[in-house]
Amino acid sequence: MSLRSSGFVVTAIVAALACVPAALADGDPASDYLLSQQTFLPFDAKIPAASSEQLAGLVRNANEKGYKIRVAVIATRYDLGAVTALWKQPKTYASFLAQEIAFVYRGPLLIVMPNGLGFHAPGGATKAGYRALASARPAPGISGLMTAAVSGVERLAAAHGVQARPPVAATAPAKGKSGTSFGILIAVIGGAIALVLVLGSFAHRRFGR
Repeated sequence: MSLRSSGFVVTAIVAALACVPAALADGDPASDYLLSQQTFLPFDAKIPAASSEQLAGLVRNANEKGYKIRVAVIATRYDLGAVTALWKQPKTYASFLAQEIAFVYRGPLLIVMPNGLGFHAPGGATKAGYRALASARPAPGISGLMTAAVSGVERLAAAHGVQARPPVAATAPAKGKSGTSFGILIAVIGGAIALVLVLGSFAHRRFGR
């Protein structure tokens, strides 16, 4: 192979590799993430870390206890990549996404969109899942979507006898006891010093003459 031909091949390979991220970005992002992860969250929704960790921990807990489930939170049509036609069609998108990842995962799949929840599971479990989710509906905003996702996972797991729980948030050290005790100690020491100074001054005036 000549140098010219080799250069052409290398250029073609580099160009092909450069197109891979673009291809993934133009496709269905959730289908890429859920192949290896249990949750998909919107890229630009600015979800608080505590909220995303709560959902991830809950889903992980449900899976560890025996209820296999994966969750996709879709905040805007752009989170659907190339399948924006399925925007605000959570039920249809749940079926579509389930087929997209079926060669890796075939378990229950929960979709959360601003206008409602979608669900898909093997066999006749889909109808049972929708019964468990009957009264669930997201409140406005990203916090409403995340709350609905958490509630949806808990309801679905409970319908299968699994009490899934989100991780307990780490609590900040109590300020009352340590802070107050230290303040009292400082006040006592300050008062003692002031008392000593007052008594010393009094003694000096009375006996120092």
